[in-house]
Amino acid sequence: MKKYLVVGNPIEHSLSPKLQNYWLNFNKIEAIYGKLQVYDDDLKELCNSIKNGQLNGLNITVPFKKKIIPHLDVLSGHALRTQSVNTVCLNNGNVTGYNTDIEGFELSIKKLNYDVKNKKIVILGAGGVVPSIIYALKKMNAQQIYLSNRTKEKAEILKNLFEGIEVIDWGSLPTFDMIINATSLGLKQNDKFGIDFSVAEKNKLFFDVIYNPFNTDFSEAGNKPGNIIENGLNMFLFQAQKAFSIWHNFEPKIDQEVIKFLEG
Repeated sequence: MKKYLVVGNPIEHSLSPKLQNYWLNFNKIEAIYGKLQVYDDDLKELCNSIKNGQLNGLNITVPFKKKIIPHLDVLSGHALRTQSVNTVCLNNGNVTGYNTDIEGFELSIKKLNYDVKNKKIVILGAGGVVPSIIYALKKMNAQQIYLSNRTKEKAEILKNLFEGIEVIDWGSLPTFDMIINATSLGLKQNDKFGIDFSVAEKNKLFFDVIYNPFNTDFSEAGNKPGNIIENGLNMFLFQAQKAFSIWHNFEPKIDQEVIKFLEG
């Protein structure tokens, strides 16, 4: 029986096993998908387990999307350009890293019928998923991307990876059309940003990468008349669909039954 894992720290919140096992069962694939909290020292062993066939695939979440790279043999084009990996498997004898977060984010924005072109966008956070979001936004012709992180040095590193990024102080909000929470703030019930989002004008898109819990301090702050509020559920679904396709060579269905199952 094939074995797959999602690894991260923390990992309790992940709905990946629930979703991937649903698709495995629905499509009658003999495989099992679990989750495991890991540490930096575990990454090499996990990649060796893929190399020797003990594991068939990995999904990588915070904070290991960049840290996994030295233990891989090959990177896909998207993973190489963003230096971010969220999916791993064996390909032609090589432990290969892929990035499906780019497509996940882009498809979730398209599902909203939201046009990023010429928009000013603030990204909160500088972690593993942020390079994928920046890459997708630039691909969709965003006018300006502002990056804010509690540790400013991490944001400066990303500024060197992508042209045209402006790093701003944590808590400072320029005029924007869309704001994205790509931090882990919201995973815990009492997480607070310490940012006054009320200074934002109306008709903004508040996009929270977090999908579990479904409501966070960030989404509540944006919940004003005229604003669009979107959590990370669709991004999660689309990136998971692409990862499944890499492993099993076809895309599973995303429909209301799947969404109801996850929300249940």
